[in-house]
Amino acid sequence: MLQEAELSVQADSENNLGGSSQTMYFIGLDVHKKTISYCAKDAAGRVYQEGKIGSTRRELDEWIRMMPEPRSIAMEATIFTGWIYDHLLPYAEKVKVAHPLMLRAIAAAKKKNDRIDAGKIADCLRCDFLPECHMASTEIRDRRRTLRYRSLVIRQMVQMKNRVSGLLMETGVSYNKQRLHKVGYFAELMTANEDVHESIRPLLKLSREMISRSQKLDYALVSSLERDPLLKERLRRLRTVPGVGPITALTWALEIGDFTRLSSIKQAISYCGLCGDEKSSADKVMRMPISKQRNKHIQRVLIEAAKLAPRESPELAVIRARELERGNPNRATLAVARKMVSYMLAVERRNQDFVPAEEFSRTAAA
Repeated sequence: MLQEAELSVQADSENNLGGSSQTMYFIGLDVHKKTISYCAKDAAGRVYQEGKIGSTRRELDEWIRMMPEPRSIAMEATIFTGWIYDHLLPYAEKVKVAHPLMLRAIAAAKKKNDRIDAGKIADCLRCDFLPECHMASTEIRDRRRTLRYRSLVIRQMVQMKNRVSGLLMETGVSYNKQRLHKVGYFAELMTANEDVHESIRPLLKLSREMISRSQKLDYALVSSLERDPLLKERLRRLRTVPGVGPITALTWALEIGDFTRLSSIKQAISYCGLCGDEKSSADKVMRMPISKQRNKHIQRVLIEAAKLAPRESPELAVIRARELERGNPNRATLAVARKMVSYMLAVERRNQDFVPAEEFSRTAAA
């Protein structure tokens, strides 16, 4: 009991703000679609208040006025976290967001409910054990939402294109695969090809209209992001890297956000999902496949860009050729993608355009 009392006194003294007698209060939130469970504790771990409120701005405003000050708030990352984070940020000393997988490992228990989860989050915050994840600025998150919406539009457009091909194959219609989705060829196919059955003509026309609308929407979304003053200069620098086009540059800028949070190239490669897991115990080291803990959006874009980048850069072509000699084309693509990550991170850190190695050597020699 004496040890617990000493720890409580120490925690109280460590959490005083600027020598004030006020103790920091730590609030854990378990966020759901319709309700938010909360638990407020002092520095010693004593529960000040706990309960449940509705997930609306009005109820949050009423609730936050009842909470003691000064306060620090933490919640688990979910689809609802963004707006709650922004709404509570002006009312707390700190608002933190926890990584769901790491938090689950720390706070695992036999009994689990919303009240207990909120208490566990408050305890992790109070003891500085909260596995905090990066929270991008509101401006970046708003633009990232637009880019991810564009990805949804592209997926739906590809599905429609596949559906058109499927309808033609089901009815035995011969067509040119490379030209099928060109406007002129499709119109010619509908008018001149007698094998196109009347039953599929309305479906083909509807699919074609949806593809056209998706293409126009895709162009509008990408153009609006490219013209954005917040991103324009950053995108221009990133596109000087070989193999980096408008979509790769946009994805990097909006998914990475603040590049200073990546302390090393290895950390950037890991975040982009371009390396495997490692499981080591004693003298045994096991290398696992590509990790699933990654940003899947930037991983997909980088892999696609790495397949074409060696055509534009002799340096990347050498890296790909060296890996291909070992007999694995997938590893060659990953090696190129890792090198592109190092290039883009260097461009961001130096705030300069990319300079190829041979040109850099000539400039240095001169």
